[in-house]
Amino acid sequence: MLKILIVDDEVLERTALTKIINGSLEDVIVIGEAPNGRKAIEMAQEHRPDIIFMDIKMPGIDGVQAVKAIKKFDPSIRFIMVSAFNTFEYAKEVMQQGVKEYILKPSRKQDILAGLQRVSDEIKEERKLVEERQSLRENLDRAVSIAQKEWVSSLLLNQVQDITFDEWGQLLGVEITSGYIMLFSLLPMGEAELSASEKHNWYLWLKDVLKSVVKKQEMMIGPITDSQVPVLFLYKKAMEKIHYKTTAQKVIENLNSHFCNIPIRAELRIGVGLPYNHAHELNQSYHEAVTALQQLLKTPTRRYLFAVKQGPGEIPSVSGVLEIEKKLLDAVRQGDVNQVLFIFDSFATKLAANKELKESLVKKSFDELFILVSRMLHDLGISYERMPAVDVTEDLAVIFEKGKAHLLAVVHHVQVWRNNHAKGMLHKAKEYIENHYADSITLELVAEYVELSPFYFSKLFKDRFGMTFIDYLTELRINHAKIEMVDQGKSLKEICFSIGYKDPNYFSRVFKKQTGLSPTDFRKATVG
Repeated sequence: MLKILIVDDEVLERTALTKIINGSLEDVIVIGEAPNGRKAIEMAQEHRPDIIFMDIKMPGIDGVQAVKAIKKFDPSIRFIMVSAFNTFEYAKEVMQQGVKEYILKPSRKQDILAGLQRVSDEIKEERKLVEERQSLRENLDRAVSIAQKEWVSSLLLNQVQDITFDEWGQLLGVEITSGYIMLFSLLPMGEAELSASEKHNWYLWLKDVLKSVVKKQEMMIGPITDSQVPVLFLYKKAMEKIHYKTTAQKVIENLNSHFCNIPIRAELRIGVGLPYNHAHELNQSYHEAVTALQQLLKTPTRRYLFAVKQGPGEIPSVSGVLEIEKKLLDAVRQGDVNQVLFIFDSFATKLAANKELKESLVKKSFDELFILVSRMLHDLGISYERMPAVDVTEDLAVIFEKGKAHLLAVVHHVQVWRNNHAKGMLHKAKEYIENHYADSITLELVAEYVELSPFYFSKLFKDRFGMTFIDYLTELRINHAKIEMVDQGKSLKEICFSIGYKDPNYFSRVFKKQTGLSPTDFRKATVG
C-alpha cells in the first residue's frame, strides 16, 4: 500500500484530491493533508509518505522550497506538483529537483489518476528491482558461503592440490600472499553435552561475530564438526607475513568483547596455526592449530595459543605423513577395507620409525587423524560416534590397535551407507536433475536437495555415474535438444530456452562441442 500526502493551501482542493484518490485506487491511501510547506515538511518527516501531491504556490514556504527540504532527508519520496500557474520557470525549477509529474489546476480526475498511476508504477518497479537484487545478493552470499565451506573442508582433508593463492586471489578480487588456520573450539560449562541446536546457534553466532570484527583480512569459515570450526585467514598483498601474530592477536582481542554474549553456557578456545606461502601447505597450518588447541585445553586459564615453529626432528616428515593421511581418508570414503588396513599400517610405521619424534607427538598425530575422519563422515552426512581422544598414558602399540579397530568399524559403516543410503540419495538426485534440467539448476542446489555436502556429492556422483554433475546435466540437455529439433515448428532459440540455456550462442557452442555439429547443421542432417 503506497502512502500519499496532500499539500495545498486550499482546503477544498485537498478534500477533492483525497476523495478522488481514496475512491479510485486500491493500492494507495491518503495518510494526511498539509495546508502549507512548513507543515508538509513536518508531516513528511513523521509519516514518510511514498508520494506527495504538492501545490507550488503557497504562502510562506512554497512547494518548490518544501520539495528541496524534504529531498534532503528522504530522496526516495516522489512528488506530483499541482499549480494553477502554467509558467515554464515554475516547471523548470521543480524539474531540477527530479520531479517528473506536473498537474495544472483545475485538474481533471483522469489527469490526476493517470499521473498517480505512472508514479506508483515507477515506485513498484523500483521496489521489485531492489527485491530482486537483494534476493540475488542473498543467493550469491549463500553460494559463496557454501563454496568457502567446501574449500576449507577440502583443505583440511588435504584434497586441495591444484588451487593456488593466485587463483584464490582472482576469485576474491584481491592479491593473496599467504594464509593460516585458526581452529575455534566450544567447551560446554558443566557435565552435559551440547545439543545439536546449541552447536548450531553457537556456529551462527561465531560467523556473525567474525564477520563484524575481521576487517583487513580475507576469511573463509569452514563447517562445524565436533564443536570445532576451522577458519582460514588469508593475507592480502599489503599485509606482511611477519605481522601475522599481531593481526591474529587483534582478531582475538576484538572477539574478547563478544565472549560474554555467547548464546549458550560454554567457553571458547582458539588454536592458531602458522602462516604459509602456498595453498597446499595450509593443511599443515591446520595440524598445527589442532596441536595448539590440544595444548591449550591443558591450560584452562588461557583462551588461545599460537603454534610454535618446531625444530628439526619434532615433526615427522610432514609432507609424507599428510600424503598418507589423504590416501587413508580416500580409502575410508571408498569403503575399501584392504586399502585402509594397508595405508593405516604405513601411517603407523612411518610415525613409529622416526626415532627422533617425541612419543607425545605421535599420539597427537593419531588424534588429529581421527578428527579428520570424523569431519569427513560429518561432511558425508554419516552420523557416527568419533573415536575417544587418545589416552596419552597408553602404550603406542595399544593405541595403534584401537585405531585400527575403530577404522574398520568406520569403513563398515561407510560401506553400508554407500550401498544403501548413498545409492538412494544419488538415485534421488538423478531423478531431480531429470525433472528439473530445464531450470537454473546447480550442483549446490541438488546437493542440498539430497542433504549432502556439495564437495562429497560431486565425488560420489562421479564415482557412481562415471561423469561429473555438469557433464551429466549437459548431456541430458543436449539429448533433449536433439529430440525437440525434430519439430520443425520450433526455432533453435525456443529449444535453447526450453532446455535450460539462457544464451543461444552459448547453447550453440555447447551443442557443437557435444555433437561435432552446430544446431543448424545437426537439424539439416537429421531432419532435412
